[in-house]
Amino acid sequence: MSRLIFVNRFYAPDHSATSQILTDLCRQLAAEGRDVTVIASAMRYDDPKAVLPREEVLDGVQVRRVATTRFGRGNVVGRLLDYLSFYVGTTLLLARVVRRGDVLVAKTDPPLISVPAALVARIKGARLVNWLQDLYPEVAVAMGIGALRGPVGAVARGLRDWSLRGAERNVAIGDIMAERLAALGVEAKRIAVIPNWSGDSDIAPVAAEANPLRAEWGYGADAFVVAYSGNLGRAHEVETLLDAARRLADRPDIRFLFIGGGHHQAMLAERASADGIASIAFRPYQPRAQLAQSLSVGDVHWLSLRPEFEGLIVPSKAFGIAAAARPILAVTDLDGEIARMVRTHDCGLAVAPGNGTGLAVAIAELADDRARCIAMGQRARAMLDAGFTQAHGFARFRALFAEILEGGSTVSGADGRDEASH
Repeated sequence: MSRLIFVNRFYAPDHSATSQILTDLCRQLAAEGRDVTVIASAMRYDDPKAVLPREEVLDGVQVRRVATTRFGRGNVVGRLLDYLSFYVGTTLLLARVVRRGDVLVAKTDPPLISVPAALVARIKGARLVNWLQDLYPEVAVAMGIGALRGPVGAVARGLRDWSLRGAERNVAIGDIMAERLAALGVEAKRIAVIPNWSGDSDIAPVAAEANPLRAEWGYGADAFVVAYSGNLGRAHEVETLLDAARRLADRPDIRFLFIGGGHHQAMLAERASADGIASIAFRPYQPRAQLAQSLSVGDVHWLSLRPEFEGLIVPSKAFGIAAAARPILAVTDLDGEIARMVRTHDCGLAVAPGNGTGLAVAIAELADDRARCIAMGQRARAMLDAGFTQAHGFARFRALFAEILEGGSTVSGADGRDEASH
């Protein structure tokens, strides 16, 4: 039987986003009898000094970890050294373990890992699948790293494009990302759209009166909570939310809740304090087992993505929000991935970044019409159940691997409709 070999810098017991979704899939494939190997680093995303076993079997998955530097995310130079050492260690290990006929699946942490994976796959006669969580170096350019606009960036893009065009499949996590791949010259037959998933089997809506966290955190029956849960990074923006919060200062019933962390979290807290916005509260990341309760504290959730990142990143937290049956307030390009989704399914509202007035109006409308808000949340969960659950994601990957290995079916479309079946 051909093996499935996945490459990503983090894997269980790490709890970072790419690790969790990879762990979900690998456990499922192993339970179905697939021969699954994961190659990762020996450190954890949230604790670079932690040392994980170099080899172990977790839920039937063979995990092999390579030695890397351990500078963590504190500075750019240290992060680059962590990347470089992972490239070297992974390439050497792949060269030893990959066999003809294997399917090698490269995620995008670290960036451009598809390049050494493509080189090994070509030499060894393996089949490469790139599972794209983002597109580098375009993401770095959008973040303002000017060096990647010149010759260095051109070389990086050239190598990356070579690895994409020669892959058996490139899995995009959204339709706009797929459109970007096509614009890079990747053939349509080499592109599959498989959205990320949330832990929807563990996340169910919890009514306000039955939610102990809501009471513990001080939100009474009259409070309308606008929540954000997760990482608030460089691709997101907070000015629109701050502007809306200022405009709603005369509405004591409307409260804002931030659960998580990220690059902009400290800045958001600092700005809220400096501007005298007392309606914003902050909580740390919550355990995965408690996500149903923490997500259900919010009556509505907002997310954001700067327009220049559309198609480079997809805010997959939308599916966690939907799992909790809460409406989605998308502060994104109005023709962006999530904005399209909330319009199509009428499960939220979309506001352009910078339109604080529009966001304040949207929040006030939902606060004043709780029935409409609840109905939108129910439609969000229905959308998820119809085509975006974890089970749907597993089925799409199962079909993808079957097509590559056995000449089976095509992969389901991102809207949940099967294009073909076994």
